[in-house]
Amino acid sequence: MMHLIRCIVVEALSGIKVVDISTLFAGPTAAMLLGDFGADVVKVEHPRRGDPSRGHGHAKDGVGLWWKVLSRNKRTVAIDLSSEDGQGVLRALLAEADVLVENFRPGTLERWNLAPESLLEANPRLVISRVTGFGQIGPMAGEPGFGTLAEAMSGFASMTGEPDGPPTLPPLALADGIAALACAYAIMVALRARENTGRGQVVDLAIIEPILTVLGPQITAFQALGVIPQRTGNRSSNNSPRNTYRSRDGRWLAVSTSAQSIAERVMHLVGRPELVDEPWFSSGRTRAEHAEELDAAVGGWIAERDAEEVIAAFSEAQAAIAPVYDVSDVVDDPQFRALGTVLEVPDEELGSVAMQNVMFRMSDTPGEVRWAGPRLGEHTDEVLAEAGLDAEQIAALRDKGVVG
Repeated sequence: MMHLIRCIVVEALSGIKVVDISTLFAGPTAAMLLGDFGADVVKVEHPRRGDPSRGHGHAKDGVGLWWKVLSRNKRTVAIDLSSEDGQGVLRALLAEADVLVENFRPGTLERWNLAPESLLEANPRLVISRVTGFGQIGPMAGEPGFGTLAEAMSGFASMTGEPDGPPTLPPLALADGIAALACAYAIMVALRARENTGRGQVVDLAIIEPILTVLGPQITAFQALGVIPQRTGNRSSNNSPRNTYRSRDGRWLAVSTSAQSIAERVMHLVGRPELVDEPWFSSGRTRAEHAEELDAAVGGWIAERDAEEVIAAFSEAQAAIAPVYDVSDVVDDPQFRALGTVLEVPDEELGSVAMQNVMFRMSDTPGEVRWAGPRLGEHTDEVLAEAGLDAEQIAALRDKGVVG
């Protein structure tokens, strides 16, 4: 059973207004994360084309499903920002806003007479988050940048895949997702700093950098020891056994032994306690040097048993194991159900939309998915009226094609 959407008063970021003019994934996901905890997120789209994410991924009855998740909890307005009138409308929206999220190529805002300096002059408390592939400076700053390029340039792809196979890119917007988390964090840091200084600031976030941070100490190890990570498949260079193993009934199971005590329990469980006494077994790094032997022991034991028996035995031994799921397993898993990870959100276009819940629980100020991604321009009149435009002005802008 999927958890139905709950009625919760969201307070953590109430009173924070975010204007999201970014497209596709990193910037919009960061804005979504803020909206999950009560920020008033106004999503600006082109009046005729809409956001490109509306056309990404699967659709039902012509309605993009990725959009429904990415733009949940957002109010959408349709404004042509390339027009002078549209730029004036955006300035009106930003006059009382707390955050602007944008991800155009460097120089675009400046070309539209929306340079951060002028925006901060008009609203000194504004936090401007600029998300680009390569940052605002440097030889590649003006190049088109996507998460795929970040996954390649960060070293992620070079160390992902089988040892004798090619570098492997993830089948999802991984770098964008990591950048989105970093962007939301950076915005919250800037808002906290504003409490002390009274001033907003500009956040320059390059998608190539957060994923590099997540990859750990590879730069440190290279500079200190000349180590360049190699592809190891599902194995780890830091501990062993660590792999996916196939059970007798054909299911794949993932085992991790990052803790020394877990590694010892696993070897006792699979009937190879003598390996624990080997000198090389005393650290994850040296165990990794004997991955072939350890994988043979664990993989051979698992291959002789059905998955349920293996999982039960690991659980009794207090060793770490998990089945390799696809999405159909996720929505039916009792642990995810207990956490309320998957919920159904009522939606005017599709009746209801299933999606992942907010990422964590808070005891006093919990987040909430209040609605799924809305129709193009659904809140234009409402939001522009809040910014001080009257009905006649909005109608005139609509006649000119500036708003939709």
